[in-house]
Amino acid sequence: MGATAKVQAGLAARYRKERRFRLFGLAAIAASLLFLVVLLGSIVAKGYTAFWQTQILLDIHFDPAVLDVNNLATANYAALVREATLRLFPQAASRQDQRALAKLVSTGVAYQVQEIVTSKPELIGSIIPIWVVADDEVDMFVKGYIPREVPENERRISDKQAAWIDQLAAAERLRQGFNATFFQAGDSREPELAGIRGAAMGSLFTLAVTLTLSFPIGVAAAVYLEEFAPKNRWTDLVEVNINNLAAIPSIVFGLLGLAVFLDFMHLPRSASLVGGLVLTLMTLPTVIIASRASLKSVPPSIREAALGIGASQVQTIVHHVLPLAMPGMMTGAIIGMARALGETAPLLMIGMVAFIVDIPHSFSDPATALPVQIYLWADSPERAFVERTSAAIMVLLLLLLAMNAAAVLLRNKFERRW
Repeated sequence: MGATAKVQAGLAARYRKERRFRLFGLAAIAASLLFLVVLLGSIVAKGYTAFWQTQILLDIHFDPAVLDVNNLATANYAALVREATLRLFPQAASRQDQRALAKLVSTGVAYQVQEIVTSKPELIGSIIPIWVVADDEVDMFVKGYIPREVPENERRISDKQAAWIDQLAAAERLRQGFNATFFQAGDSREPELAGIRGAAMGSLFTLAVTLTLSFPIGVAAAVYLEEFAPKNRWTDLVEVNINNLAAIPSIVFGLLGLAVFLDFMHLPRSASLVGGLVLTLMTLPTVIIASRASLKSVPPSIREAALGIGASQVQTIVHHVLPLAMPGMMTGAIIGMARALGETAPLLMIGMVAFIVDIPHSFSDPATALPVQIYLWADSPERAFVERTSAAIMVLLLLLLAMNAAAVLLRNKFERRW
């Protein structure tokens, strides 16, 4: 075989290898996209129905015999709800049927009626039609998660309750309405009354503490290490440790926060303040590394020109280097905040896994975070919490997507190419 033939054979073999390599790369990307689509599709399929809630129309009689204008706080509002359901189905005469009938509506309806009467006492004595929240089992039955075809002893809705639900639907007393409770309420033992507002506010307060501390401290540390610190073994040791801290599992920071902030400093447990401090420790290495990379990207000619016209080193950094490096620093900070928003393990270690019903209004109030709320709901046995878990994951993914999109937009808008 001649030299030319050998060269052509070698080129053909190399081209075949390159094509196989490209095909392997495309196959890997296609498989990754397929898995991502399956995952997102599963979450959306399970969670989108949580944004709608089954409601029942009841004619509530604000009975003056039950409601005392001078003492509305102790009135038996649950009795008003029971009477309203019994008027719809007077054939439910036995005590067992009445208990089954009462389970069609949520236990939180009594509080809804109480709020109406408290805000408008003039309604006492009248009969008002009110759309009330159905029980979570009724909601699951209407949405098809509890099948009719299975035997009665294998589902949570009896045949009699299913017949009552059908009668309500035929009388146009059953509807699917927007689930505002999901966005307005805190956590609850009852799925139909549970919401993400408490967890969202806890995440907001926690991220506010994290951003307030991690960004200025991280930028200051990066400026010192990059612009002022002498290059010796000690600064090399600090840089190595910062890089190592960025790779440490997040639960280690939770253990550190438990030991320092709770056991030693005695800060309030399950508070956004402590959560923010722990996430600050976790986020600082990311902010420092991103800030140092941004400072390195500024051309040396900028520093030399500023020093050449008489600016001091501090003036050079503050007036010239930092403004040019700030877009990259902000991008790194937003990415760090996005990582902090999705963290669960360190918050579990400092007690933010507690069952919190009230909406937090300050940094020291007991609170939980959105990822922790998802963790708690995923561990609940009720079928309706599966739906709400997926819906909360969708909200969290949208927030993370928004934060990463903001980082990309900031980088594209303010980044300069040299």
